[in-house]
Amino acid sequence: MSPQRVSLITLGCRDLPRARAFYEALGWRASPESQEAVVFFQMKGMVLGLFGLRDLAADQGRPDAPLGVGAVTLAQNFATRAEVDAAYAASLDAGAEGLKPPQEVFWGGYSGYWADPEGHVWEVAMNPFWPLSEDGTLTLPEPE
Repeated sequence: MSPQRVSLITLGCRDLPRARAFYEALGWRASPESQEAVVFFQMKGMVLGLFGLRDLAADQGRPDAPLGVGAVTLAQNFATRAEVDAAYAASLDAGAEGLKPPQEVFWGGYSGYWADPEGHVWEVAMNPFWPLSEDGTLTLPEPE
């Protein structure tokens, strides 16, 4: 088993029903495994979870921890700039806050940032140096 992997990403939420509604407005489908206190979205090879902030802190064994948001960026890579633009527009239509519209960036790609209603930051990007597989998954190229 490879230790270099992530199976589940859990985002702490102040308003879980609002967060769920936002991701569903993006077209994501909640898993039947979801419960009242936690929502799961199956992704390619991993799961995104939404969990109340207080419940998440308690589950971590530190019920009084002041959990925050915004210090981590989640990212979706796309094959084209048009796909990046469409994903960015869809996020805004679903209720995201636009942070940085997609634009050419110093490293040779094209990217933008938005935040979900809970403040979790997402990057949408096209990286010409990292080709995507047909199903949209990313494997870093082997060095030559």
